[in-house]
Amino acid sequence: MHFKLALLAKPGHVALMRHADAPGTGDPAGFRIGDCATQRNLGERGREQARRLGEEFRRRAIPVSLVLTSQWCRARDTARVAFGQVPQEVEAFNSFFNTPDRREAQTTAAQRFLASWRGPGVLVVTTHQVNITA
Repeated sequence: MHFKLALLAKPGHVALMRHADAPGTGDPAGFRIGDCATQRNLGERGREQARRLGEEFRRRAIPVSLVLTSQWCRARDTARVAFGQVPQEVEAFNSFFNTPDRREAQTTAAQRFLASWRGPGVLVVTTHQVNITA
């Protein structure tokens, strides 16, 4: 794990993370949100990473109250496998890898959303590398 899980023991924190391993880079030409067959998806390694992530949260009794994700299947599947629930999709966490003109507006919206979280429990967000870097 690349972050300090101990910090998440206290309510009101946010775990912002990239989706688990999905082989490749970006998405295939013509991909469509809502159609996983057209997207780059989790591989077996990614599914195992997501399972281990969820196990670690449960082992440490981290109180996950809400799970949010981008609309991309690999982010949604990471959250679903890790936390055993259908996450809530939030457009502000969608990848802008192929649409860099959306970076500023989406980053601002995501930052506002994250800054408003007060709990109870921990907010988990699965998103994309470009979003986290921004």
